[in-house]
Amino acid sequence: MTASAPGVPPAHIAMFSIAAHGHVNPSLEVIRELVARGHRVTYAVPPALTDKVAGTGAEVRTWHSTLPGPDDAPAAWGSTLLDHVELFLADAVQALPQLTDAYAGDTPELVLHDITAYPARVLAHRWGVPAISLSPNLVAWEGYEEEVAAHVWAEARGSERGRAYFDRFHAWLTEHGVTLHHDDFVGRPDRSLVLIPKALQPHADRVDESVYTFVGACQGDRSAEGGWERPAGAEKVVLVSLGSAFTAPPEFYRACVRAFAGLPGWHLVLRTGPRIDPAELGAVPANVEVRPWVPQLAVLREADLFVTHAGAGGSQEGLATATPMIAVPQAVDQFGNADQLEALGVARRLSTEEATAEALRDAALALVDDPGVARRLADVRDGMAREGGTRRAADLIEAELVAARSGRRPGTRTGPLAPR
Repeated sequence: MTASAPGVPPAHIAMFSIAAHGHVNPSLEVIRELVARGHRVTYAVPPALTDKVAGTGAEVRTWHSTLPGPDDAPAAWGSTLLDHVELFLADAVQALPQLTDAYAGDTPELVLHDITAYPARVLAHRWGVPAISLSPNLVAWEGYEEEVAAHVWAEARGSERGRAYFDRFHAWLTEHGVTLHHDDFVGRPDRSLVLIPKALQPHADRVDESVYTFVGACQGDRSAEGGWERPAGAEKVVLVSLGSAFTAPPEFYRACVRAFAGLPGWHLVLRTGPRIDPAELGAVPANVEVRPWVPQLAVLREADLFVTHAGAGGSQEGLATATPMIAVPQAVDQFGNADQLEALGVARRLSTEEATAEALRDAALALVDDPGVARRLADVRDGMAREGGTRRAADLIEAELVAARSGRRPGTRTGPLAPR
């Protein structure tokens, strides 16, 4: 066990998230480190991810969610912005009483929360304890509301349904004594540790670093997931993985087989996710592996190319292993991540419709042997290593405990959590 920092006696720290791998996974190594330092960490999460959370050593507090789960089809989330946000609000409203009961008589000293865990910020306000957002993706920059949010929300704000949504959200916050505007409650935390490399953040120079600190990837030891070895004779390895939540149609995977299977010396690892039947791909040659799941980081350490949906987790794994990428975004923040990867000069972006066998092959051949791409990837990888990762995140969380115990208001710009 690693002792906590000098002057930071063990504390009860509570973490809150939802049943989504992309929101829980980035926090796990931070939680594991806090437990190793002697802190008592409770982690409130729906049942689908309790085993993964328990593996960190945290005490699991189970609550039941109404959100679509990891095994549900993407259509369960609806197709519009209001479809998505109404689900999150309804879930928060019904979750808060469960979480209140789960923590009755066991108030933590500090709250950590995923950006989607709305009840956590309400509880922190009720308990009078500091709250730190652990952001698994990009954060707001100065001017974000005017440049992005205003356009994204314009249609919803102008509709009767949208106005009803905002009224419900405002009423819920007011009921629990929270006076923040909805936009600030959702998008402007008091304090945030950003679990992505700064290189993935648009307009990073305009992010308020007295609130947001980029600690970079917190990947940890993935040996328990298993290893992967490059097959004999494989001169180039390409991994195709579009995650588990929003996978592409079977034709996309068939296009990948046509793109790479015929390239001499290439080996294709095709991770299809849980909802694609391998039989839909037809017969594949011996240099193609088709699997519903792979130990992604282990494969990327051997890979020469990564065809990814550009989720925050996959994007930073590609950067951390200095692997050129073809970004084929499917949903939500993936489009912005794909743009950022392309702007860094380490990826080509294709829409699902554009991702024909010919386009995939052309992009691959242009990326894998380009010394400029390799040089830019190495620079980003080295910058990520300097961001501090898991240990820095834990240090900053402990600094917040010191500030809270000394009576200083958490989240102030002059406090010890200001960027170092």
